Amino acid sequence: MLIITALYASLLALIILWLSYNVVNFRRKKQVDLGDGGHDDGIRHIRAQQNTIEYIPLILILMAVYEINNGLPLIQHITGIVLVIARIIYPLGLVAKKGASFGRFYGTLFTWLILLTLIIVNLLKVISTWL
Repeated sequence: MLIITALYASLLALIILWLSYNVVNFRRKKQVDLGDGGHDDGIRHIRAQQNTIEYIPLILILMAVYEINNGLPLIQHITGIVLVIARIIYPLGLVAKKGASFGRFYGTLFTWLILLTLIIVNLLKVISTWL
């Protein structure tokens, strides 16, 4: 059973739902049928949602594979918690202002570190089976 992955997949799905609501709400307020309607804030809302959707599936696959292969629960929880925080602060920073921001920088950095961590621990699991 993938209980730990299920927990973080559910929390991350809530974040995607929140970001999707923000896009729909923007389009409704600005009366935009498709896309961003040429509004900078629309572009940021859409990119916040898309960026999250681009990373989460791959990371969840890596989390699930690690859990299936009896990865350490502590590593699973640390990566899950940090990813949830990163995926909350990233869109807050991106939507708040143009250019660099605390949320955008650290949200990206921690997402990449989680991705890299999961790549490494999965590769170590594979290598350990070969030895």
